[in-house]
Amino acid sequence: MARLLGILGGMGPLASADFVSKLIAATPARTDQDHVPFLLWSVPQIPDRNLALAGQGPSPVPAMLRGLHALRGAGCDLAVIPCNTAHNWYDELAAEGGLPILHMADAACAGIAAGCVGLIGTKGTITSGLYQQRLAARGIDCLVPDPAEMTELVMPGIYRVKQGDPAGAAPAFAKLANALARRGAGTIILACSEVPPALALLPPESLPPAVDATAALAAACVRWWNEERPG
Repeated sequence: MARLLGILGGMGPLASADFVSKLIAATPARTDQDHVPFLLWSVPQIPDRNLALAGQGPSPVPAMLRGLHALRGAGCDLAVIPCNTAHNWYDELAAEGGLPILHMADAACAGIAAGCVGLIGTKGTITSGLYQQRLAARGIDCLVPDPAEMTELVMPGIYRVKQGDPAGAAPAFAKLANALARRGAGTIILACSEVPPALALLPPESLPPAVDATAALAAACVRWWNEERPG
């Protein structure tokens, strides 16, 4: 039987669908059988990751582990989590989930060799240094939103996407991306999986160059599949 990818999704549902779409688009397939086989666990009732990190809500870890155990029990060989903020618990999930997990931030940073990058991510992702630590290890400077931008642009935009209004969130994300570019960022990492579906609705020429962490994770899955597939 072909190796099977497990997707721990639901954080949020649109982000999971966006990842699946990018996984399919990234696969150089000529037939159905050339595509990456996967199972998607999309259970949106996983507790809010940002509230948990702020000490204002329950930990999402038990619910995420239930999803990983279900994917393992269904025969999955590898897991991915198309939610950047969830990677704050990566070590615990990898240790207790029963599956190897591709790291989203590692996938996104892998293609960045030099220069200064800007980050658009949740407060939890930015505060944890999830990306900054990896970029610093590569000698890459990093710009992050200031507190006012986080409060006025990033978090309202993210929750607007979660409410089903990516078009309404797009102007705020674009304003921030261009502000980071003016401050010296040559590339913007879209380090929240709610951001790419919103910015995709805008003309590319209105935005600075960007690395989509969701797309980078999808590409890493395709490489795994091509390395491991029979024949």
